[in-house]
Amino acid sequence: MSTVSTHVLDAALGRPAAGVVVILRSADGTQLDAATTDVGGRARFDVAVPTGDHELLFGTGQWFAEQDRETFFPAVTLSFTVTDGQPHYHVALLLSPFAYTTYRGS
Repeated sequence: MSTVSTHVLDAALGRPAAGVVVILRSADGTQLDAATTDVGGRARFDVAVPTGDHELLFGTGQWFAEQDRETFFPAVTLSFTVTDGQPHYHVALLLSPFAYTTYRGS
């Protein structure tokens, strides 16, 4: 079993994206946990994640709407694979209204 965390950065404004709702799901769509990014744009999930494919679903449309900002992405879904022997996965999202990128952090 592994743990998962995320960090969302508002690349357009150059600051952490606080208040983004993030849902952790298994590949079949079962919700495992949910969290909201803190003032530093970080969220950690409090569940042990088994090996296999998983998704992070970021509520980007809601987050941009709450700031009265336009966006092309109502949600961002990132798929990743948890393997044996890896105790922690950190999946970062760099977000702007019309683009995003991601990477596996540490």
